[in-house]
Amino acid sequence: MKIADLTFEVLIEAGSIAKRVDQLAQQLNTEYAGRTPIFIGVLNGSFLFVADLVKRMTIPCEVTFTKLASYYGGTSTTRKIREDIELSVDISGRHIIILEDIVDTGNTLSYLIEKLKTHAPASVQVCSLLLKPGKLESSIEELRYVGFEIENEFVVGYGLDYQELGRNLPDIYRQIS
Repeated sequence: MKIADLTFEVLIEAGSIAKRVDQLAQQLNTEYAGRTPIFIGVLNGSFLFVADLVKRMTIPCEVTFTKLASYYGGTSTTRKIREDIELSVDISGRHIIILEDIVDTGNTLSYLIEKLKTHAPASVQVCSLLLKPGKLESSIEELRYVGFEIENEFVVGYGLDYQELGRNLPDIYRQIS
């Protein structure tokens, strides 16, 4: 498959994604029973993951979004974090679950976690669809739920993009050229 000037092949099929999202939702439903967590989706990449996961939640929950960026249309992080949307809800005393599409270096996620902790939530945990453990620069204690661990490859689909293209693809693809 060609997206802009790059070629991709299927890495994770839509059926496998759906099955893993079901498993993550079951785990969250069990572990957060009796509580009403706030899910914070990190835009733009997480929007499909957030929608699919939240549809499977059987416990009461709230959903909000923030928008952070460190890629700016390329295939690697710029290490400069830009915050485009700030939270508009009070999270003090609340259980927070950050929903990420992908964690690679962990720098953007660490930035967000530290920022959220200044608002005194009851807890902060992270649920990421994808994790590149080989690229993670430091341990993130809050990263508790992971859909798939992948190699250090550039991926698109299921919300992830290349030059804003490919987010609509139901599968996740890896770059091959």
